[in-house]
Parts: sequence; structure tokens; C-alpha cells
Amino acid sequence: MKKSILFVDDEPNILAGIRRMLHQLRGDYDLRFSENGEQALESMAERPADVIVSDMRMPGMDGAELLATIQQQYPHTIRIMLTGQADDTSILKTVTVVHQLLAKPCEPERLKEVLHRAAALHNQLTDGHLKDLITGISSLPSLPSVYARLQDTLKDPEACLDDVAAIIEQDIAMTAKLLQLVNSSFFGLYQKVESPARAVKLLGLDTIKVLVLGIQIFSELKAPGQKAAFATLWQHSMAVAQCSKRIATEASDNLDLINNSFIAGMLHDIGRLLLMSQLGGDYAAIIETARQEGARIETVETRQLQTTHADIGAYLIGLWGFNGDIMEAIIFHHQIDRLPAKSFSAALAVHLANHYYYLRYPEHVVGQPPPLNTDCLAALNCADEAVAWMSECQALMETDEDN
Repeated sequence: MKKSILFVDDEPNILAGIRRMLHQLRGDYDLRFSENGEQALESMAERPADVIVSDMRMPGMDGAELLATIQQQYPHTIRIMLTGQADDTSILKTVTVVHQLLAKPCEPERLKEVLHRAAALHNQLTDGHLKDLITGISSLPSLPSVYARLQDTLKDPEACLDDVAAIIEQDIAMTAKLLQLVNSSFFGLYQKVESPARAVKLLGLDTIKVLVLGIQIFSELKAPGQKAAFATLWQHSMAVAQCSKRIATEASDNLDLINNSFIAGMLHDIGRLLLMSQLGGDYAAIIETARQEGARIETVETRQLQTTHADIGAYLIGLWGFNGDIMEAIIFHHQIDRLPAKSFSAALAVHLANHYYYLRYPEHVVGQPPPLNTDCLAALNCADEAVAWMSECQALMETDEDN
């Protein structure tokens, strides 16, 4: 069945232009058009769209309000904002309701790539076996409280870095763990950091937010008898986060891509964490089967659960409101060939970093190590660069070992 894409804009000329731009895609997608939010909701009620692309500023219900409603009523719909008036206040309104924010005018090829990627992501998130497993889990964790409070604070245009630090400092255990991390060799700081406020100023808000999120996730999700496995997964997640960011920094000067790579690297195995905590011995048996057979962990997961930790992780962070680039990095990091991307992406950064980690630490491999997709590197003309990126990542991990 064709994927359905709904475009919403109060300017008929804009909709007509999009219709002409995407004319050749009519055979691949069911393209629908609405001129305001109310009309779009009526269309969704008749037949939910798989992807919605909305303008931001519209009379009556604006794009942020529309997509917030879509998020609540149709959580599996991929939400994209297309706007030419993205001031800071508007962007803050969309932080937790859009999977992707695109600027007008958007080049035809760029829009087509985004739609293809959105369709691929939707396919994975709506797989029936994934839904069955998620339904069987007693309770999905909510977005960690400290991180959620940071997000809420940052929606206030009057908020400052000291406000962020004050939220972190209210949690003594969080503060201690955060300072331990930022003073590690991973961050290469040449001065001791003694307060969250100083950490925010030196490393930046985006980095601190991700560290807070990771710390709280690994603190709150528990699995009796698997303390060592949790510790190894935390080390792995931190290393992949740092290496993903390093690779993205070398490959691009796009700050959003770099930040998304760091976040996705930290969260790429959150599905494994959830399965370990929720399925306990059953998931431990899956890991042991992968070891005994020398098989890739996701192969055994698919055989026994009919889905993978990558699918489950992306589903969870989608519920938490993270953007589509992060979701696709998590869901495709083991199968980068299924992501229809024509340019460097956070997904590729995580795919590479994950592979480099297991080259450095083969003792942490469960079953068979994740292979490197050389065809994807060749298609994106970055095979040579990948050799240099591997060397940088190996050096980064060696530095941490030495301290």
C-alpha cells in the first residue's frame, strides 16, 4: 500500500507548487493537501496519513498546535515542519512535536529525500511484531524527569544557563555522576570542573542535556543480576556517543547533525537496555544464544522476538518526542542500507562508531560483531575518509583507557 503524505499550508500557491514539485512521486505516494489545521484534522479523521508536512505560521491553528494534536491522536504519523519564518520562539514551540524542521524554500531533491526517509522510518515503527512486543511490556518508561524539566525550562525565552545548572544541582547523585563524566579524559578538558554551571559553560547545553539523559536512563532502568552488563552497555554508549560526534564533526559543519549524532550515539542501544530490564532472563537467554551460535544479536532477536532492540529503541524515543534524524539513526544503525539517504547522516555516524567500538573491544561483542557497510560508504564517496575517522575514534578510546 502507498504511503500517505498530507501537506498543510494556508497559501494555495504553495500547495500548488508542492503538487507540481512532487508530481513524479504520485506512483509511489498518496499525496493529499489541506489549507488549514482544521481541514487537516478532518482529513486525518477520515484516513490517517503516514507523514504530515505542515507550514508553521497559519491563521487560527498554527503548525505547532496542529502537530501537537497529531502527536497525541496519531503518534505513529511522522511530523515535519516546513517554514520560512522559523524564529527562535517558533523553533522552541516545535522541539518536542516535530521529527524534522525544514526551511522554505526547500530544494525539490532535499524534500524528496526527506519524504523517502520518513516513509522508511514509518515502515519500521509500524511493524506489527514491534507493536505486539511493546503492548506486552508492562510499562514503557517515561522521559526521565530531570531531562524533562530541562526541556520545559528551555522553552522559556527568559531561561539562562544558570537555570539549567540549578535543575541539575537539585539532584545530588546526578551532579556527582555528571561531574565525574565531564572530568574524564573523554572530554579533554584541561581544568577541573567543579560545578554543573561550569560544565554547561565549557561543554555546551546540548552536550550536558544528553549526558543528563543518559545518566538518568541508566540509573532508572534496572535488571537484577545484570549489573556488569549494564556497566558495559554504559561504557559502550558513552564511547559510541563521543565517536559519533567526532565523526560527524569531521564530516560536516552542520551543528544539528553533529548534536544529533552525539544524542543518537548515546541512545542507540536504549532498546537493549529496555529489553534487559523488562524481559530479564528471557533476554539474557537471547544474548547467550547469540554467543553460542556466533550470530549477530539482532538476528537472534528477530528470530525470537520478531523485532530488534533498534526498532524498540526508536519507538521509545519517538514517544519521548525526539526528532526523526535521531530516531532513524537508532533504528537503522545495524541496517544502514535500508535508509534511503543520499548524504552523510547521524545514522551513518552511529553505524561507523558502533563498528569501530567493537574493533577496539572485541571482548564486548555478543556473538558476531556488527559489520561495516562498505557499499554505503562507497555510494556516499567517503570510504577514504572512513579510514581516517576510524583512526581518530581509536585514539579517542585509547585516551580514555590511559586515564
